[in-house]
Amino acid sequence: MKNILVIGATSAIAEQTIRLYAKQNTNLHLLGRSEDKLQTIAKDAQIRGAESASYQVLDVNDFEQHAKVLESAFAKLGTVDLVLIAHGSLPDQQACEKNVSTTLRELNTNAISGISMLTLIANQLEMQGCGTIAVITSVAGDRGRQSNYVYGAAKGMLSIFLQGLRNRLYSRGVHVLDIKPGFVDTPMTAEFKKGALWAKPQTIAQHIVKAVERRKNTLYTPWFWCIIMLIIRNIPEFVFKKLKL
Repeated sequence: MKNILVIGATSAIAEQTIRLYAKQNTNLHLLGRSEDKLQTIAKDAQIRGAESASYQVLDVNDFEQHAKVLESAFAKLGTVDLVLIAHGSLPDQQACEKNVSTTLRELNTNAISGISMLTLIANQLEMQGCGTIAVITSVAGDRGRQSNYVYGAAKGMLSIFLQGLRNRLYSRGVHVLDIKPGFVDTPMTAEFKKGALWAKPQTIAQHIVKAVERRKNTLYTPWFWCIIMLIIRNIPEFVFKKLKL
């Protein structure tokens, strides 16, 4: 029986992933901002087959609470098989350009808060000698673009951190997975016009579960984003800087 901790459990992708793991008779502990949503998701998970589904409220930008909340989560679950970090926000790039405080808030939400919790989680799993850490970043972190470079910088920072963490924890029996979705149809992207490159959260969740099972290092999801980002990363800078991306 797996023991799973989900941070950012009320996000669309996390909720769909929780539903899949609930069917595997798991013990779940959910962290998120909204107690009402957490309660609903936890009840749904138990209906779907979870052995247990507890929850606790956490504002990821309340850094002083990280150690206390994570200590409580590990005490609740015991040995943790999987930690999924799925929180984040989609900043208004133009608002960030006009206001330093807005930029710093988004960097905290999308990168620094994750790094803070990952540091604590990594130490715990290292002592366990087993477990998987899976973190949702973004393809936006592969290269800075004028349309979303604050978001991209945050996710890129998180991905680099995960690379180092994977290297550090490999010999300790702990695996680290970087999940890089492309465009996903969620409440966070409700105002965007959707097209052929957009995926549903249910699809991303299925890919996450498979990637965890296969101990993949990096997951581009859907798969074609691996090719798209390979092309984007290799556009020469003298050409790239002229593009409206």
